[in-house]
Amino acid sequence: MARRAVERELSRERILEAARHLFITKGYRAISMRSIGQHLGYSHGSLYYHFKEKAELFYAIVMKDFNDLALLLNKAAGKAPSDGVSKLEQLLLEFVRFGLNNPYQYEIMFMIRDEELLAYCRSEQSRCFDMFSALVRQHLLDNVYCEEERRNLPHTLFLSIHGFISFYIQDRISFEEIKPAAVSHVKVLCRNLYSRV
Repeated sequence: MARRAVERELSRERILEAARHLFITKGYRAISMRSIGQHLGYSHGSLYYHFKEKAELFYAIVMKDFNDLALLLNKAAGKAPSDGVSKLEQLLLEFVRFGLNNPYQYEIMFMIRDEELLAYCRSEQSRCFDMFSALVRQHLLDNVYCEEERRNLPHTLFLSIHGFISFYIQDRISFEEIKPAAVSHVKVLCRNLYSRV
């Protein structure tokens, strides 16, 4: 098969998915471009058409995953509330849905402990948290919360939903399987916020 035909078949998306899975299950240091190529059934040279090195591949995964989450949260923030769920609850539930339905992505984005890899994630984590905080603050009334509370509440909410996701993600439970518990968790969090009004 001609090189161009092979390169067309081996898409960036396929490489990202395979590498993400291998980085999580085997560890970043244990995986090489050669092993990713073998996993996909291609030579490692085919990967270099898309990525110059393993670090660039990892960063592309991080960027894609954070961009996907940002699109999802912005879409959730723009939807009208429905079924007795407030806009803030809707936002938090979408975050939980993303984490549980995309466990490999979520682990790389928020749960990786390797210091070298954290360097690739920190700026994207910060950008994501800033966006999350801005969306949450849209639902905090100025006349109810002081400036310090408005600054700290998004962090508190993030930690709470991150804890929920972290607890269930290890068992690879989907959002639909745990939806009643997720809704209950989010409603309790938001009830405490709304009790101030």
